[in-house]
Formats: sequence, C-alpha cells, structure tokens
Amino acid sequence: MFDRCQLPPLTPAIEEPQIHESAQGPRVTPAASRTAQTPRPVPGPRPVAVPRPGRPGPSPAAASPAGVVPRPGPPAPRAAQATPGPVPAASAAPSVSAAVPQVQLIPASAEGALDAAEEAVDLLLDTGRAPGEILVITTGDPHPWAAHELSFGEASYWAQHDAGDDVFYADVAHVQRASGRPVVVFAANGGPAGATSTALPVALARAGALLIVCGDVAQINSVLSASV
Repeated sequence: MFDRCQLPPLTPAIEEPQIHESAQGPRVTPAASRTAQTPRPVPGPRPVAVPRPGRPGPSPAAASPAGVVPRPGPPAPRAAQATPGPVPAASAAPSVSAAVPQVQLIPASAEGALDAAEEAVDLLLDTGRAPGEILVITTGDPHPWAAHELSFGEASYWAQHDAGDDVFYADVAHVQRASGRPVVVFAANGGPAGATSTALPVALARAGALLIVCGDVAQINSVLSASV
C-alpha cells in the first residue's frame, strides 16, 4: 500500500481558454450556410410545333385529338352548265371570183362618161386602192392611155396588162381578153349600137368586189336587170 504522504502533489488541470463569441464572430449554423435553390417552374402545356420551311407539317391524325382525322365538308355544288347547242358550220370566205360585186352607178352622159370614170379612178387611188387592182372599160373611143400603148403594138399593150402594175384600159374590142380585177370602172361613152349591152355583162363578170358604171342610169339598169 502506498502512503498518501508519498504521492506527488496533484497538478491542477490547465483550463483551456474560452474564446468569446465576439472574437470569433457569430456562429453560422449549417442550415444557413447552404445557398437557397431557385424553385423549378411548373411545366405548362406544350406549344404546337411549327413546321420548318420546306418540311411537311403534322398529319391531320397527329394534329387532331386522339388521332381522329376530321371529315372534309361536302364539295361545293357545281355551277349549272349551259347545254351546248349545235355548232354552226364554218362558212368559207368567198373568193374574189365567186363574190358578187357591189355595183355603183354614176349618172353621166355619153360625152361625160369618160371624165366621170377618170374621177372615179382618182378617188379609188386616193382611198388606198392599188393601181394594179383597177380595170377601166370603155364602149366608145378608147382611153388616151390605151390608144398610146396600142400604137406600140399589141404585144407591148398586153405585156403591161399581164404585169398588173398599173391601171389597165380596154375597149369593147379588147375587153374579152382582159382578165378580172377587184375593181372595174365601166364608162358608157358611146360607141356602136348595143355596145353597152354587150360589154356591161363582161364588166360585171370581171369585177371581183366593185363595179362602178358611169353612163345613162335607165339604160344601165335595163342591161343589169337582164344580165343578173
């Protein structure tokens, strides 16, 4: 057994210094040290997808609820169509030779018929008729142009007729050989008896579109009525 008197004296325990709260700063609790998290947004309804350019959009089954494809509406009523009637037959345009020419009468005496025919030719040329479209027929004395050309011979005279570049003048002696032209000017300027009755039907047959007759109206009407 030990003797208490022999035990070494007890050393008092050294107390740790108590650090005051003011020296260390306020204590931070663990809950306060964590950063507050931002709350997540509540998801709303999803927007309808917009198709990209150049790509087909969603099918009607996908766009409609539960994949139900809406039924299309009834088609619009058709407009009433008129019942086509019979198509008229196309009428062929009459040729110059087959057309009935228009007849114009210019009252004139036998002495003034040739002058009236000259005025008619000038008017035709002024209104756009080509010289080669006009034929002048005389029953009496030939036109000065025809007399001049015939002085060079029949060949030269008919060569100008065939060329068809200018107004051609013919009398009853040469009218049968003259060919038709769109316009014929007939001058009943005298001549042998019956010259008008003989030459006027030929002039009517030669005229393609228009026959202008200068002379006695009563005589011309009687000849035309007999020839038509």
